[in-house]
Amino acid sequence: MKIYKIVKSQRTFLFVILLIFLGSACISNGPQKEDLSKESSIIISKKELADKIKGGWAGQTIGVTYGGPAEFQYRGTFIKDYTPLRWDEDMPKWYFDNNQNLYDDIYVDLTFVEVFERLGFNAPVDSFAMAFATADYRLWHANQAARYNILNGIMPPESGHWKNNIHADCIDFQIGADFAGLMSPGMVNTSTEICDKIGHIMNYGDGWYAGVYVAAMYSMAFVSDDIDFIVNEALKTIPQEAKYYKCMKQVINWYKQYPDDWKKTWFEVERSEWAQDLHCPDGVFRGFNIDATVNSAYCLIGLLYGNKDFGKTIDIATRCGQDADCNPATVGGILGVIIGYDNIPDYWMKPLKVVEDIDFKYTTTSLNNAYKLSLNTLWNSLLKMAEKLMIRR
Repeated sequence: MKIYKIVKSQRTFLFVILLIFLGSACISNGPQKEDLSKESSIIISKKELADKIKGGWAGQTIGVTYGGPAEFQYRGTFIKDYTPLRWDEDMPKWYFDNNQNLYDDIYVDLTFVEVFERLGFNAPVDSFAMAFATADYRLWHANQAARYNILNGIMPPESGHWKNNIHADCIDFQIGADFAGLMSPGMVNTSTEICDKIGHIMNYGDGWYAGVYVAAMYSMAFVSDDIDFIVNEALKTIPQEAKYYKCMKQVINWYKQYPDDWKKTWFEVERSEWAQDLHCPDGVFRGFNIDATVNSAYCLIGLLYGNKDFGKTIDIATRCGQDADCNPATVGGILGVIIGYDNIPDYWMKPLKVVEDIDFKYTTTSLNNAYKLSLNTLWNSLLKMAEKLMIRR
């Protein structure tokens, strides 16, 4: 049993927020739980919590901006080392002014965060579904099919089920699950419960597992800076018999086999059964692959070979190709939580600071608002949980 404690401000008074099993989400498999049997406690101040939440949002935004020009430009091939990838002081501002649709990774997440802020952690799934379905922004693939379903009376979880949503295995919930981990620091069970409620709005099967895994890695990133531990521990949220689990586990094994050459692991992924997009109508018989499994594999390649170097991590995830903006967004967010906002290098942060007060299109929320909104919503929810535990005692 592990105890997670949060220090309110800088006082020494400790709130025992939750007794949790780190990594033992509800779908974990028997023997794996034995690794979690040793009791320990982790203490994090509210200041550090805020820094990590900010790092998650900032890292995600930097990653999607960096990979934006390469999105689906490299299908079935990686971006060669001699091909320069642009990053300069004008890049985020240009996208904010000219192509905010790039930031669907962010504003879809914010839709769900705003519902939590308004209605609390016990908000019914229909509230999330309707906020998502009636938002002004454009959607694609599983998200768009889910919106159509909801507006035509097919509510979650059926709206994301493969019988009603042919894009159920697409990447949509992988890129929309960041908020679940950001709102569940160290609490993987909680992040999985959030995913169970919201992820089936748009995805099922491997598409849903991708979101669960990403959220679990975000959650673990609050309490560990060991990438190897995070990617393996978070994988315990996925059933071992799932295709998605087998692919992620194999990528981790290939990393151990080829620790100094990410391209060798990339080639192994491309040669595998998982490199085929057999379900999305846009990907069948084409090089286009928006399947969550293969794109999650690229995320793992970025995290494992990036060695906690922020620039190297998002660069590798981008160079893997396919959904080359969403994958660096995912790894940038996870690494942003690990190292914290204040430790993201100035080279990446300086251009981002120019846009931190600009509202994302289709929202009334800027990055600076998102930082505060996420922290306040999480903090208030944790205190309510703590009060309930005290009352029960």
